[in-house]
Amino acid sequence: MNSCAVITVSDRSAAGHREDLSGPAIVALLEAAGYDVAATLVPDGEESVATALDAALATGVRVVITTGGTGVAPRDRTPEATRAAIDRDLPGVAELLRAEGRAHSPHAALTRGIVGVTAESPGRPAALVANLPGSPAAVRQGMDVLLPLIPHILEQLDGGDH
Repeated sequence: MNSCAVITVSDRSAAGHREDLSGPAIVALLEAAGYDVAATLVPDGEESVATALDAALATGVRVVITTGGTGVAPRDRTPEATRAAIDRDLPGVAELLRAEGRAHSPHAALTRGIVGVTAESPGRPAALVANLPGSPAAVRQGMDVLLPLIPHILEQLDGGDH
């Protein structure tokens, strides 16, 4: 069974001023698909996201999905933290996520989320890392795109046929 981590990035949710609806939605969708999932909530900012990504990846998870921090506000730094954690970009997947979002809202064009994979290292398998926007609707749309791709990406990371 592949394990996953979900990281919600939100100043307001981390401070207890707003309920996190996006993280639990991702967790529910991953669990329904048969994955074991751990969830974390952190404030916006590159350092907090980088720390959460490192901690999740250190546990050996194969998939990390973030929600929030992908916009253009000054503290929206999730893509920057993700870029530092990944080894290779999957720009086609990020483009597909934005295209699906734009089918529902023109605001989807504003997301700067990226998708990529980490390198395998001693005691740490290669993993998929994907950034989703913070809204529950965008999360559902993004998960509709990601869920069918996850097994294929993990197979490729494990050296499967091309």
